[in-house]
Amino acid sequence: MAQLKVSHISKAFDDQEILKDVSLELGDNELVSLLGVSGGGKTTLFNVISGLLKPEEGQVLLDGKDITGQPGNVSYMLQKDLLLPYRTVEDNVALPLIIKGEKKKEARKKVRPYFPEFGLEGTEKKYPSQLSGGMRQRAALLRTYMFSDKIALLDEPFSALDTLTKGAMHKWYLKVMEQIHLSTIFITHDIDEAILLSDRIYLLTGQPGSITAEIKIRQPKPRREDFNLTPEFLEYKRQILEELGQLESC
Repeated sequence: MAQLKVSHISKAFDDQEILKDVSLELGDNELVSLLGVSGGGKTTLFNVISGLLKPEEGQVLLDGKDITGQPGNVSYMLQKDLLLPYRTVEDNVALPLIIKGEKKKEARKKVRPYFPEFGLEGTEKKYPSQLSGGMRQRAALLRTYMFSDKIALLDEPFSALDTLTKGAMHKWYLKVMEQIHLSTIFITHDIDEAILLSDRIYLLTGQPGSITAEIKIRQPKPRREDFNLTPEFLEYKRQILEELGQLESC
């Protein structure tokens, strides 16, 4: 049984349909990407999965339980890290536990063991302005994990990073996912990123947005260093561009 199952979701705003009959699944310790052009409804779908929005039709199941319209069951990280500049890294990470009612002292105690695992050891008492972009993203991801340790929804978390930092973050995130047994749905506009990270890719296209293709990346993770130069990688990219109707323009 899928850990997360999104079934026949439709969502509209002011009589304008944004999503139509969207279904997808996320398995245990799997990374699935949502790929498509801007305005296709990807962020709206995340808001539905996270319970921030209730759909007109369809349901969201977590481990078989209906969580449709019920926030607090999966973690959600937006495109920007949104770390609070006046709080230490430790207190930023502990914020989800404090919001849930834990005392600050106990929340700090709970988050500290995760700092080495997330490559953040020694940053506990620093402030976000003292961290590099990659380290800020690690802190934001750890804060996301503290909200819910089963499933993470990540909305283009690495888009603001330079190419070298992004590549390092990709390797790091896949390693951490394996260590902490986390499942992830990942929004990206970057086809290469989707192919390199994903077990499966859903293409969400059209207006209203709907799933038009599901592509399984069969090579094991972590993928070889030169995977993006292989015929297999180029064939995945060709298939995706063809499905998105962008092959001729590229």
